Amino acid sequence: MPAEFAIREVKIAPATVLAPMAGVTDTVFRRFIRDTGGCGLIMTEFTSADGVLRSKDKKAKRYLHFYEDEHPISSQLFGSDPNTLAEAAKMCEGLGFDLIDLNLGCPAKKVVKCNGGSGLLRDLPLIGKIFSSVRAAISIPFTVKFRAGWNDKELVFLNLARVAEDCGLNAVAMHARTREMGYSGQAQWDWIRDLKQSVKIPVIGNGDIRTPEDAAAMVAHTGCDAVMIGRSAASNPWIFRQIAQYTTTGRYDVPAEADRYNMIRTYFQMLIEEELPDAPGKMKQFASWFTHGVYNGSHLRKAIYDAKTEERILEEVERFFENVLGRQSSVVSETESIVVSR
Repeated sequence: MPAEFAIREVKIAPATVLAPMAGVTDTVFRRFIRDTGGCGLIMTEFTSADGVLRSKDKKAKRYLHFYEDEHPISSQLFGSDPNTLAEAAKMCEGLGFDLIDLNLGCPAKKVVKCNGGSGLLRDLPLIGKIFSSVRAAISIPFTVKFRAGWNDKELVFLNLARVAEDCGLNAVAMHARTREMGYSGQAQWDWIRDLKQSVKIPVIGNGDIRTPEDAAAMVAHTGCDAVMIGRSAASNPWIFRQIAQYTTTGRYDVPAEADRYNMIRTYFQMLIEEELPDAPGKMKQFASWFTHGVYNGSHLRKAIYDAKTEERILEEVERFFENVLGRQSSVVSETESIVVSR
C-alpha cells in the first residue's frame, strides 16, 4: 500500500478513501471513522446539486455540514445539468471543502431515472459538458467517481477517464462493476489496471476490499494510487487502521467483543450529541453492521429494534455487553484457576 498520494495540492495519507454512501457517511460516521484512525480522505453522502441550490432544502444542508477536524474532506454531488452542478460546486467550495467529486456511479433507480449517477454513463458528451462547467467554476481539486459502464457491452470507463483528464479533473475513482451489476458479482480489478495505464492523473480503486490483504492485493494487481472502501467500513470501521498496520508491520489487530462494545457505545453517543432527528433510526440501521461477529448479536439487534428511544437503546447495549463480557471474564477466570491448580 502507498504511504500517501496527492490530488493536486491535497496530500492524502495514508492512501485510503472512505467512499460516499447515502444514509451512512454523515458527519457523525465520518468523524467516527477519522477517530478510529487510518483513513486518508473522507467524503460526504452524495448530495443533489439541485438540493444544494434550494435554500429550503434542509437535507442537503445537513449533508454538507462538517467540522474542522474532518479535513481533508470532499463533497460529492450528483445531477445532470452542467450549470446547476457548477453553481452547487462553487457553493461547496465556499463552505470550505478541500475537493469536489461528481457521482457517476450510483445505480439506484430513483437517481438513474433523473439522469443522475450511473444514468449519465450513456451520455459522454453531456458528461464532458458537466466536467468543463464545474472545472471552470471552482479552483479547488475536482474529481469523479464512476462505474465501468452501463453493462458489460457498454463499457465506457477508458473514454470517460480520458475526457476527465482532458477537462482538467485531478483524479478519478472507479467502482469496478457496471450499473447493471449493482453490488452483486465480482468486481473486475482488471478494469482498474487498464484505467491506471490509460491516464496520468491519480486512479483510486474501489470494489470488493473486505480485508487489509484485499487492499494490498488490489494495489499490487492494478497499480492504483489509492483504495476506496465503502460497505466494509460500515461493518468494520477498523479496516482503515488495519490497512495501515498491515502496510507497516505485515499484521493487524482484530477487534475483540470489548472493542465492539466501546465502538457501539461511542458511535451511539455521538449520534445523540449531534442531535440528529433520526438518531434512533440510525442506531437501528447500524446495529446490524456493528454487531457482526458478536456472540449472540441477534439478541442485541432485536432489543435495539424493539426499543423506542435513544436512552432505551443505550440501556440495551449496556445490558447486553455486561452479560457478554461478564461471561468472557468468567471463562478466563476458570481457565486461570485450572492452570494454577495444575
